[in-house]
Amino acid sequence: MLVSVLAPENGVIEAVTPPYRTFKAANDFLTAYGKKPIFKVEYVGLTKFVSANEGEYTIRTDRLLKDVSKTDLLIIPPVYGDTAQGTKTNAEAIPYIQKLYKNGCSVASLCLGAFLLAETGLLNGKKCSTHWAYLDEFRERYPEIDVVDGAIITEVGNIYSSGGASSLWNLILYLVEKFSDRETAVLISKNFALDIDRTSQAVFAVFKGQKNHPDKEIIKVQDHIEKNYMEKMNLDDLAAIVNTGRRTFERRFSLATNNTPFEYIQRVRMEAAKRSFEASRKNVTEVMFDVGYTDTKSFRGIFKKVTGLTPIEYRNKYAKVAAEV
Repeated sequence: MLVSVLAPENGVIEAVTPPYRTFKAANDFLTAYGKKPIFKVEYVGLTKFVSANEGEYTIRTDRLLKDVSKTDLLIIPPVYGDTAQGTKTNAEAIPYIQKLYKNGCSVASLCLGAFLLAETGLLNGKKCSTHWAYLDEFRERYPEIDVVDGAIITEVGNIYSSGGASSLWNLILYLVEKFSDRETAVLISKNFALDIDRTSQAVFAVFKGQKNHPDKEIIKVQDHIEKNYMEKMNLDDLAAIVNTGRRTFERRFSLATNNTPFEYIQRVRMEAAKRSFEASRKNVTEVMFDVGYTDTKSFRGIFKKVTGLTPIEYRNKYAKVAAEV
């Protein structure tokens, strides 16, 4: 099986090398256990020598992308820096990616590599994953694509994509398992000290109020929520801030923030709870009351839905102080 790792112009070296090294390692483990190595791995690019991380590294490609007429799996890492500039710099690669996919090649994007893959049109009408911090930018630029909030791996047919940062390792391991076997993927995960079955990037997400919109009155409401999240709030009071009716307010708020007012209040409260669990010795009940909840079951359920962890699990993972039940 031929695995071609695209070395994009000004690529992120920390994402370009992992798939290359991992599939090479898979061959080593297969050989060690008396099996035949099944992967042939190569770097492909627009030029023979490709700059990465703004010139900090140089990658020597094995073949030029224009000379690759067929491969089994093409992996697209992210580009360093501004995503719009990155896709522009690598625009020449787009028709080659489209051609390879048409010829039966599977395609996988790693993290922000989803932006370059999206430019090909191959994701239109499909689901995909990308870094949680770039969801709004991705949705704005590619409204025809269903980007999945919090997903570590998304698979649609023979197109794969991963979530943010270290999520790329989960997709790489998934592809190793898919095209070889579970045993080899587990051996690699142990060798590289990786969590092979992580399914959500929600635990890493930091909620930053979606204020990149022109509705200044809705921003006033957002500011009010963020300053008073511990208090009881109802839609009529929030609508009064912008001097409009409840239904009109709900429509405006959802259009501006991609959240209903209720969802926004929840996210602000959960972010405050996360910060409290990270930095204080307060127990779950104390934190619950601090952020405006009175029902323990409801608080625990919403917290796990947002972060993927229970409050105690989250504290044990990220707290600077010992957990208290």
